[in-house]
Amino acid sequence: MFLVVGLGNPGEEYAKTRHNIGFMAADEIHSRYNFSPFKAKFEGLLAEGNIDNQKVLLLKPQTFMNLSGNSVGKVANFYKIAPQNIIVIHDDKDLALGKLKAKIGGSAGGHNGLKNIDSQIGPEYNRIRIGVGSPQEHHTDTVNFVLSRFTKAEMDILQERLDFISNSIDELLNKGIAHYSNLIGMHNSK
Repeated sequence: MFLVVGLGNPGEEYAKTRHNIGFMAADEIHSRYNFSPFKAKFEGLLAEGNIDNQKVLLLKPQTFMNLSGNSVGKVANFYKIAPQNIIVIHDDKDLALGKLKAKIGGSAGGHNGLKNIDSQIGPEYNRIRIGVGSPQEHHTDTVNFVLSRFTKAEMDILQERLDFISNSIDELLNKGIAHYSNLIGMHNSK
């Protein structure tokens, strides 16, 4: 069993903001595959489904970004899902808009949602990072930047990346993070 987590903040005021790109990715995966409706459980919205014959739980923590680990930890403990079978999709302000990267483990890089997840399950889980541009490019501070909405032009770029993630997540589940990272590298170079 796998747990795929999209990070974001709950509430309409945060919808379509940079920090919520993980929620957007989870919604794309949810709509592409045969998942149950999201239900409020374990301080999150949880759906069950299958991707290419793999049982998958899809989670959108509702604890606000900085406490995402509370929800992730509860689901992982209840279903006994090992960190190597957990995939967290999140924003990255240190990557150019639309650039994707995938890896297992590593530093939280100042991302408070990842820091909190690390504190609950350790750092050795899979991560899909989606570049949302940098605060410096937009001449603003980090908090205001990650809580700002995407422009239509930015969303057009990101929608293609979200489609790529939802269409290729089965590759990560079946062939692992190294293979998926190579796939992303080829996609980024297009």
